[in-house]
Amino acid sequence: MPANPVKVLVVDDSAILRKALTRILSADPDIEVIGAAPDPFVARDMIAAEKPDVISLDIEMPRMDGITFLRKLMRHYPIPVVILSSLTPKGSELAAEALRAGALAVLNKPRAAFSASGILEDYVNVIKSVAGADLSKNTLSGQGKPKKAAPLAKTTNRVLAIGASTGGTTALEKILLAMPPNLPGTVVTQHMPERVTATFAARLAKETGLDVMEAKDGDSVVPGRVLIAPGGKHLLLSRSGARYQATVKDGPRVNHHKPSVDVLFKSVARAAGPNSLGVILTGMGNDGAKGLLEMKEAGAYTIAQDEKSCVVFGMPKVAIELGAAEEVLPLKEIPGRVIQLFSESGSPHAGTRKK
Repeated sequence: MPANPVKVLVVDDSAILRKALTRILSADPDIEVIGAAPDPFVARDMIAAEKPDVISLDIEMPRMDGITFLRKLMRHYPIPVVILSSLTPKGSELAAEALRAGALAVLNKPRAAFSASGILEDYVNVIKSVAGADLSKNTLSGQGKPKKAAPLAKTTNRVLAIGASTGGTTALEKILLAMPPNLPGTVVTQHMPERVTATFAARLAKETGLDVMEAKDGDSVVPGRVLIAPGGKHLLLSRSGARYQATVKDGPRVNHHKPSVDVLFKSVARAAGPNSLGVILTGMGNDGAKGLLEMKEAGAYTIAQDEKSCVVFGMPKVAIELGAAEEVLPLKEIPGRVIQLFSESGSPHAGTRKK
């Protein structure tokens, strides 16, 4: 529980939603809503006067859109931002753009005040989790595109599994930018709502030059391909003979998430075992920690992102405490280590397991 309440500013052009979201947030004793603004111009004055810890931001607004405001904010007065977006096709594209512009999370905007209670748990938890986040760790600026690593000699029958949440979209892009074009078949669960994942995958494909796509049931997991779990569905790895493939299914939330990192990691442990490598990145909560431990126990090599490079040190922290991580590394060292592990003969951990 925070020592002081998290100060939140709600920015939305709908008066009904401003009231509903204010009511939801104010019901939590660890949150103080310091104001509600109908547009970025009013929000700007409130930010200067009240200095909120977190901003809840709509995207499509009059006078100035949320993306433009977000970019100005990140440039001049960076504050953790959670996006509420109507996830229509256009809204999904804007939501993915907002994540690249510096937003830490995206949630589906309720259609009306009476449905706002449906996002209660996610909304409140995300708002609290991003308070105090170090936004300098959530940017690609100044990095430039790293040189691609040389192609790996052997990538068949190997799988890279990555799990992430808050701050993970940027972390994942940094890792994939450094990967060789024939990286082992890769499966990713990034906590993200429906519709946004397809746009996110398309953007990653464009930026990294890799074959990145939103996973569909039955997709082959092959070298050079990165499959992203679709929002609102679980992604699992299955095996048919020598072939790995994606299984996409519905079902209840696991650790309050769908897709869930635990669901993915546990399936990788069963299907690939010592031929897999698991990486758990920045994110709130504990999703993925038990699954990473199952991967390790099945013979996989496992890596957790360290606290200093995490935007939110939640998921990796729990994994480390469980003893699920073979190594704890800063984000910038993870791509090189993954490449090194997959460059060696045999399974990813051959000759390299820490004592």
